[in-house]
Amino acid sequence: MNRLALALATWFGCGYFPWGPGTAGSLAAVLIAAGLHKWLGAGRITLAVLVVILLLPAIWASTRTARLLNKEDPGMVVVDEVLGQWLTLLGASTLNWKTFLAGFLLFRLFDIWKPWPIRRLENLPEGTGIVVDDLGAGVYGAIVLSVSGSLGFY
Repeated sequence: MNRLALALATWFGCGYFPWGPGTAGSLAAVLIAAGLHKWLGAGRITLAVLVVILLLPAIWASTRTARLLNKEDPGMVVVDEVLGQWLTLLGASTLNWKTFLAGFLLFRLFDIWKPWPIRRLENLPEGTGIVVDDLGAGVYGAIVLSVSGSLGFY
């Protein structure tokens, strides 16, 4: 079970990237979303379903990995970035290279900055805090992506 938790928590190895593992996890999420969109015609509904399906396993894997490493929020845990990134992309009215790029940049901004009340979400216990703060960043990103779309930026 520890191997499964580590595989999911590190998003199948992205968390082992030596420079910016969170950025690597976010980039993997964008590439997966773009691939699903291009080759399967998948859109926002698919991303929403993936977030819902993976939420509890992500919390479990994050909790287990944090306990294994004896750290509150290990940098190698990036499944939270994947879910937050997909949540950001839900704000796009259309999926194209502009929204993938904007969504990536917006999510990374809010994930690093952690404006109020996102930082407070980190105080939730174990894997819940690890994952939910990135979902908060994803919501902020989705809002900005949605508003910028309605203003005709993409």
